[in-house]
Amino acid sequence: MNTSAHTPALLDERHFPSHFETEAALEQFLATPSRELVDDLARLPGDLMILGVGGKMGPTLARLARNALPADRRVIAVARFSEPGMREMLEGHGIETIACDLLDAAALAALPQCPNVIFMAGRKFGADADNPLTWAMNVHVPALVAQAFSRSRIVAFSTACVYPFVPVTGQGAAEDLPPSPPGEYANSCVGRERMFEYFSKLHGTPGRLFRLSYAIDLRYGVLADVAIKVWRGEPVDVTMGHVNVIWQGDANAQALRCLVAATVPTSPLNVSGPETTSIRWLAEEFGRRFDKPVEITGSEAPTAWLMNTGEAERLFGYPKVPLSQLIGWVADWIAREQRLYGKPTKFESRDGKY
Repeated sequence: MNTSAHTPALLDERHFPSHFETEAALEQFLATPSRELVDDLARLPGDLMILGVGGKMGPTLARLARNALPADRRVIAVARFSEPGMREMLEGHGIETIACDLLDAAALAALPQCPNVIFMAGRKFGADADNPLTWAMNVHVPALVAQAFSRSRIVAFSTACVYPFVPVTGQGAAEDLPPSPPGEYANSCVGRERMFEYFSKLHGTPGRLFRLSYAIDLRYGVLADVAIKVWRGEPVDVTMGHVNVIWQGDANAQALRCLVAATVPTSPLNVSGPETTSIRWLAEEFGRRFDKPVEITGSEAPTAWLMNTGEAERLFGYPKVPLSQLIGWVADWIAREQRLYGKPTKFESRDGKY
């Protein structure tokens, strides 16, 4: 039996679901690969390891990778696995798991060498409550990983927060804009990138710095943050008046495809939706869909954290799921009062404190 010849179900962008009745249906959709992703990963030799799989995006990225890769290639998920049931869920979908504290250099060194690594570990929310831990997770751990996996391809998750605010009337920050962010958290993210850059140059490690801006599914993200305020009759602050957003499934697919698009030395890539989306417009649109009044506070600042995603679109095309579809899905989810993660993005923050 040729186990590499399995045929996964593929994303059909001509027929998206009108809504998601359950979380299981949502997660199954998030784990459905596109033809382009399957083709790219078929050309990529070797197994895949995901470091820091336990966040909002990691579990569905692991499942997406498992469904897109040939069946004879391993997907190994690494985390502390403090959330009950996550490890068992991943293993139930054919993903190997290893419990590991990435701050433990000896435990990190004991992990199997994999040709392909997705690095998702990091600390954001509550970062200012313990800045030393934030810097340890966002700078020290990347240095350890970059050395431990110097012979692998490494796609390291980063953030739009490494950029300074840019004018909302422009095209957004491009990858060649020097980092100059506000706040300790964002500067620790610059440190994370610098560690991967340094060791990539030192060892010739292929990679990408995956500068992601506001991935969303229906249980978290900027759209859910705005929608829930409108649904509950709470004011929506528009001071940080514009954002880029992207469907989590599209973001995860592009992260995996970055393994094929790795460079030596590693280099940044902006990933988000192409639209500069108005928070005021989003609030009014959710108000229209909910038939509820909208209370707006503040006035739009002339700058925001916005990115130019032209290079990602050149490499991968436009995201599969358009903004209009995302708004409809989120509106339905919120109106039916389905489960949320309870982890607001704090997109309103302009001082870099989380």
